[in-house]
Amino acid sequence: MAAFLATRWMDDNKASGGRVVIVEQPIMAGNAIKADQIRAVPWPDSAVPQDAYTRTRKVVGRIARVSMIPGEPVLPGKLARKGSKGGLSSIIPKGKRAITVRVNEVIAVAGFALPNSYVDVLLNGKDTRKRPFSQTVLSRVKVLAVDQITTGKPDKPIVVNAVTLELTPRESEKLDLARNVGKLSLVLRNEFDKKTRHSRGVRFHDIVNPPKRASAFSPDAKATRSVQRLKPEEIRGTRRKNVAKP
Repeated sequence: MAAFLATRWMDDNKASGGRVVIVEQPIMAGNAIKADQIRAVPWPDSAVPQDAYTRTRKVVGRIARVSMIPGEPVLPGKLARKGSKGGLSSIIPKGKRAITVRVNEVIAVAGFALPNSYVDVLLNGKDTRKRPFSQTVLSRVKVLAVDQITTGKPDKPIVVNAVTLELTPRESEKLDLARNVGKLSLVLRNEFDKKTRHSRGVRFHDIVNPPKRASAFSPDAKATRSVQRLKPEEIRGTRRKNVAKP
């Protein structure tokens, strides 16, 4: 007990001014932080991050919202609220939802759809006329977890059976309906590409015998028919009348 109190006293006194709690061992998102995973180290006063923790006892037991690597400071934004139970529910942002869809090795981008990556969700099904189609139903969706794994290494693809996505309530409803209409596929996208492009989708005739594009040097057929329907007119004063074509 005496040793514990002495250690705590030293930690509290070292923490004042110019000390920051950093990660000592890797911390996985959704897990409680242990004492041996962090430590307080000297830090230049002028470079102390805003709201950085200076005492390890204020961090031990808290749930990590994001994965952290050795050397980085522990900041409030990286931790779940006090009282969080841990697990996936602790890392879901406020106002968002997590929904899991089943995939296979090919549909999951051959294992490269890792936690924190971004994907588009495609729906492959049939319309009301039983015609096949493929269309993007959700764009730039964040992957929260693959199977029960909430962290991943980009250089080590993982073959998984399910992917958990971070969605708004409206997107969750849309995805739930889509997976009952047809098959879902994930398209991996650049994490810095924030543009969302809406497409009309692709149908069977777009793949087999796609319609030919009108040449820039040939008149459009509809426009040609409109010109052909025109009749020459003769205008005299305020009166006009159709005349026969030459």
